[in-house]
Amino acid sequence: MELTLLGTGAPDGLPRPGCPCASCATAVGDEARAATALLVDGALLLDLTPGPAFAAARAGRSIAGVRQVLLSHPHDGPAVEFPAGLPAPGRVPDGRELAVISGHRVRAMALDAPGTGYEVTGPEGERLLYLPPGASPAGLAPLGASGPYDMVLLDVLGRPDALARLRETGAVGATTDVLAVHLDHDVPPGRELHRRLAALGARTVPDGTTLVVGDYHAVPDLPRRTLVLGGARSGKSVEAERRLEGFPDVVYVATGGTREGDREWAARIALHRERRPGSWRTAETCDLVPLLAEDGPALLIDCLGLWLTDAMDSVEAWDDAVWANGGARALAKRVAELAAAVRATPRTVVLVSNEVGSGVVPATASGRRFRDELGRLNAAVAAECEHVLLVVAGQPLPLRG
Repeated sequence: MELTLLGTGAPDGLPRPGCPCASCATAVGDEARAATALLVDGALLLDLTPGPAFAAARAGRSIAGVRQVLLSHPHDGPAVEFPAGLPAPGRVPDGRELAVISGHRVRAMALDAPGTGYEVTGPEGERLLYLPPGASPAGLAPLGASGPYDMVLLDVLGRPDALARLRETGAVGATTDVLAVHLDHDVPPGRELHRRLAALGARTVPDGTTLVVGDYHAVPDLPRRTLVLGGARSGKSVEAERRLEGFPDVVYVATGGTREGDREWAARIALHRERRPGSWRTAETCDLVPLLAEDGPALLIDCLGLWLTDAMDSVEAWDDAVWANGGARALAKRVAELAAAVRATPRTVVLVSNEVGSGVVPATASGRRFRDELGRLNAAVAAECEHVLLVVAGQPLPLRG
């Protein structure tokens, strides 16, 4: 089954007409995208992009052989152009199956948002799933019954939870080609867009690209270990959370615990919880080594700076005499154990830590001691991670991977 993407953008396209934002200003060349539309084997057209005949011609294809045009957007969705010579666009009722003259079978899927999703099976049995923007399947139980799809096209950045749910049911597997479509101006185009998608195990392609559904391709590798560094309010926690939004089950490991009577700290914790997907679980602990040793869902550990504070408390590192007479060695052992656990863990893990030492030298010996030990801890953990990022002013800078 051959698929040509006549467009890969949001309904208004990218750049949006008249929009002055930075994303729209830099959406040129391959990063400029018309509204998403899929041409399947030259016979089936899913959604309409402006000027579909010209879009197809630019891709070296023709829409003259199209036998069926199906719309996925809500009934009150964007206005579409009906080119002369094409069959009248229609919509398959949820749960119903349509047999196309070309030999394709199309099953309509109920969604949790207005619109219709389509499962397309080719004459040779290849299977793809196409979802409109802002939507996820409503009934997930039967999705993985026939095994993973060969290709899934959805609003990855707008609904990463939809990708997580598809993975949970087995509808998306390790070899599924996950393509991001309906791309809007929420995320800067170019390298940042592709980096963000790769972190979710997805990719995107320029308008006009033709793909063979079911062909082997390089699925983006999902790193098992990632360290996200950054200063205060740099966006490091948001970046860490974003990297696991496409996972079906995540344990958020909060190393800060609770602080009785500290309203500001409670507000910070509440903000973090509201931002996380509702399916994530929370564990408040600094006992990280056993967690890392267990099999289980992905871990998001936030943050190593608070873990270090607890570890230094446990070895009485703030007492100069204790520090000089075994405290330093005891802490080094704790750090080595944690780094070894990160190296050996069977789980996907994202760790967050503060990057310190670039500003004013702390005025106290204990402050300098903490700064130095956090730098050593960050280096030890980074050495065991496939991906290391530094977040500055909300902008992730890859240091490794």
